[in-house]
This record gives sequence, structure tokens and C-alpha cells, in this order.
Amino acid sequence: MGMLRAGLCPGLTEETVQLLRGRKIKTVADLAAADLEEVAQKCGLSYKALVALRRVLLAQFSAFPLNGADLYEELKTSTAILSTGIGSLDKLLDAGLYTGEVTEIVGGPGSGKTQVCLCVAANVAHSLQQNVLYVDSNGGMTASRLLQLLQARTQDEEKQASALQRIQVVRSFDIFRMLDMLQDLRGTIAQQEATSSGAVKVVIVDSVTAVVAPLLGGQQREGDQPLDSRLGW
Repeated sequence: MGMLRAGLCPGLTEETVQLLRGRKIKTVADLAAADLEEVAQKCGLSYKALVALRRVLLAQFSAFPLNGADLYEELKTSTAILSTGIGSLDKLLDAGLYTGEVTEIVGGPGSGKTQVCLCVAANVAHSLQQNVLYVDSNGGMTASRLLQLLQARTQDEEKQASALQRIQVVRSFDIFRMLDMLQDLRGTIAQQEATSSGAVKVVIVDSVTAVVAPLLGGQQREGDQPLDSRLGW
């Protein structure tokens, strides 16, 4: 806790601070643990004033207690679980993808990382009817592949078109462009939440390695090295 100093709270004067320091009471924690009757007698201070002083300081510096029910209610209002659209993957992820978290998919070339990203985008846009930002840094994202996934979910062309409109694609082939884009996204999301346009629910980056590898002296070529994809909510 904070050091005791004059003006820290009403009633805490420089004289009181010096008297307390003489009894090795230098912080709010020291005062909270002290025997105030003994301190009042030895410092010549009012016991009643010391009790009031401690009460004010504890109210100012202590954390407010929360019980489990309060924390659970807060969690329910701030967290959503989004299905990936792949039942077995949802089971591994304990029901799906949690908002406020980053999920990283790692695997060798051709192992299906981009396909998982596309499935997530299709499911969130169609089944959950939420907006998706898909950041493509290796050219793996194509409208035709995405449309095939949507066609497997619905034969209604209007619903397919609506889902496609909910997926915004940004091409970003270097780390600087990607960082600028993510920085701009923060302001965009804040603006969307303040309006009725609807905020982005899922941000997919496919892949991080594609923009980081050149900085480490490597080249990004499918088949040369593992890729990774990140899904952020």
C-alpha cells in the first residue's frame, strides 16, 4: 500500500505523519496492522481520530470484495463462446472459441490451418451472423473456397451472399502493414460499438509466420516451413 504523507486523506497532517513514523508506521499497511490504542497513548494522538483515519485510508486503498456469483455474472456478460463449426474441434476447445482470447493454430504445410480459419469465418458469418475480419498474409484465402463452405451450410443464395458480406478481407503481406491495420482496427471497433453498424466479432490472421519470417532472414514458401494462423476475439 501507499506511503503515509500529509494530504493523502482528510485529517492526515504532517505532524501526524511524523508522529506515526516515530513509531515505525510508514505505510497504510503499517497503520492497518497497528494497535491503535497503543499508538494513541505513545504518540499523544486521539484514538478516535486514528480509527477514523484508518477507516478512510482502508476505504481508499483496499480492493472491493467480490463473491463468486458476482464474478460469474460479469463473465457471462463479457464473454461469449463461438462455435468453430467443427464439432470435434469445439470439443477440444471446451465448447468453442472464447471472446477476449487468442487461439493459435500450428502445424506443418498443408495440414489444414487455412481450412480451419475459413471454416471459422464461414460459421461465424452464417450460423452466428456476426462480422469477421480475415487478414490474409499468404494469399491462401479465396472467395471460391469460402463460398464452397457456405454452400455446404445453406443452399439459399441470399443467405450465402449475406454471409459473404459479413466477412471483410484485408491483404497484408508485410509486418508493418499488418501492425498498422491492427492499430486502425482498434479505433474502428470502438466506433462500430458506439453505432448500430455492429462490431467485428472475430479477427483471423492467416498467417503470422508469413510476415515474420522475412524479418528473421527466411522466406515464406509453402512446403519449406510450418505456418501458423491466429484467431483473435
